[in-house]
Amino acid sequence: MVELNEQEAQKTFSAFNTIAEMGHEQVVYCYDKPTGLKAIIAIHNTILGPALGGTRMWTYQNDQEALIDVLRLSRGMTYKAAISGLNLGGGKAVIIGDPKKLKNEAFLRRFGRFVDSLSGRYITAEDMNMNTSDMVHISYETKNVMGLPESMKGSGDPSPVTAFGVYMGLKATVNKAFGIDSLQGKKIAVQGVGQVGHYLVDHLIEEGAEVTITDINESNIKRVTDKHNVKVVQPEMIYDVDADIYAPCAMGATINDDTIQRLKAKVIVGAANNQLADETRHGKMLMDKGIYYAPDFLVNAGGIINIFPELMKNYNKPLALEQTEKIYDKCLEILNKAEAEGISSHQAAIEIADKRMADMGKVKLAY
Repeated sequence: MVELNEQEAQKTFSAFNTIAEMGHEQVVYCYDKPTGLKAIIAIHNTILGPALGGTRMWTYQNDQEALIDVLRLSRGMTYKAAISGLNLGGGKAVIIGDPKKLKNEAFLRRFGRFVDSLSGRYITAEDMNMNTSDMVHISYETKNVMGLPESMKGSGDPSPVTAFGVYMGLKATVNKAFGIDSLQGKKIAVQGVGQVGHYLVDHLIEEGAEVTITDINESNIKRVTDKHNVKVVQPEMIYDVDADIYAPCAMGATINDDTIQRLKAKVIVGAANNQLADETRHGKMLMDKGIYYAPDFLVNAGGIINIFPELMKNYNKPLALEQTEKIYDKCLEILNKAEAEGISSHQAAIEIADKRMADMGKVKLAY
């Protein structure tokens, strides 16, 4: 038995307190010395069904940063499924490390075994720095994986459908803010043009928007500039761009005390998860400043909407796109509720999702 000193014990209790405060059912730490795998799987809520959420691989600065990220991401998945009307719970996984150095078949299959050990309570899929071929390797060890290639009767890469949902949410919010949902001539600043962001730019350019982009990865920038006439700024300058719309499509918490003061946009809609650094305070700050914000867990739900039919063994891409298009109407519903009740759009979305879970919780037990 390993004895902890007082400082180490306090850190342990702090982790448990954080997990309890955010309402998680289960958090699993995964470690495998031979492959170098270090991962955390978080299951937030399974009242509506098994917890589904992608696996993200990132070079976190420390374990605490990884834990906070997976807790916030998994909770967001709960609300994403609930507000989208899906019979799924919320979960997420993060793998700690550099994907260029660590990812290989053995590494991914070992992670698949950890997923399988949860007996279906958690179902994984793609997220940042993970792709369909990675899901294939994981599938060799567990059936609890979605987002497999279409050649394997899977739903394939969810990024295009996620981007389409963000585009629908963006048009709805622009309609609310400007009285018309056309993006012709609108100046849009897109932060992050990776797996989802570059597909979103395709939609924006096609509709005649003036787009400014940024990304920490030069290859992502090149992929867009080779195809479209867009402006490029350094990552830290994206908040100062003269834009009608800010579209955060990278990491979370980019809407904070500093950036809210710098942003000139009247509308914020993007693909990133957990965009508000402090959900209550910054949601109110946006409202007070007259900025229309579409809750991230609603507008980026296209990916999970796309995956759900695969889980039901009945994948149909046209139907998935049709369901994703409904994000437009749901977004307007939330923005109208927020305006009528004098609350932030984030709070309005949470209330709708919480009501569905509370109603279902009367007739169902956790998965």
